[in-house]
Amino acid sequence: MACHNTHSTHTAVSWSRQRRRMVQWVTAGVVLPSWAVTVQAQMALSAAINVSGSFRALSQRMAKAYCQQHLQVMPEVAQDVLAKVRKQAQAGAADLGKGSQAGAWPAELNRQLEEIQKQYAILNTLTAVAPSKAAAAAVGEQADRMMAAAQTATESLEKLARAPSAKLVNMAGRQRMLSQRMAKNYFMLAAGMDAKAQAQAQITADAQEFKQALQVLASAPVSTPAIRTELELGQSQWLFFEPAIRRNPDAQGLAAVATTSERLLEVMDRLTTLYDAALREVLG
Repeated sequence: MACHNTHSTHTAVSWSRQRRRMVQWVTAGVVLPSWAVTVQAQMALSAAINVSGSFRALSQRMAKAYCQQHLQVMPEVAQDVLAKVRKQAQAGAADLGKGSQAGAWPAELNRQLEEIQKQYAILNTLTAVAPSKAAAAAVGEQADRMMAAAQTATESLEKLARAPSAKLVNMAGRQRMLSQRMAKNYFMLAAGMDAKAQAQAQITADAQEFKQALQVLASAPVSTPAIRTELELGQSQWLFFEPAIRRNPDAQGLAAVATTSERLLEVMDRLTTLYDAALREVLG
């Protein structure tokens, strides 16, 4: 009899957990996947969105650090940043490669992921030579090509995920890129490599997108105490970063952008990981 009661209790707990999970799905706006797309595959897609999306930021961060070296703004720090980016790119390529090798992605998506690696290889080669104005300009152009490839693949992954909450992972991940693109354009503007009006227009547009995305993320139904904490930190770091990119690119302004862009990136990276984990919890 005791055994029967234990089994009944376990069954009740199991059903309770399933009900809670259904509530989580509905609250998060998740469209339940068809049987052709398993929960495990959905969770893998969430992770892939995070990793693929990170290559957008890596491209811009790499160009920022390289131009920073050219301008001799904290060059040792910039060198460390380049080394970190290369390690992250290697790890990210390995993670995405697992999905491709397992046959998890459609052929077109595999092609898009391969394109990211192709564009990264070119960028990596360009940043291996001593910085100069011409070299930094070439790096900036190649970084944008790599970013475009990563954006295409990440959007494809988001569509494949079928979960509206996957958009949060993509949006938080894009915030990483915006923080780095604004800083990169600021440095390139200082180096006289971009048309002033064009570079400033891109910085202004990116700043507006960044602020709007923070508002969307703050109002999203998927939230945890950790997510709310990081969003508050993100808002705080933005209050330091935004005035920095509005300064004339003098020595103080360049140093401020170099440091605040890295801090903002760290917060947005943690936030993206938290959204990824939250989506997996909903799906898992």
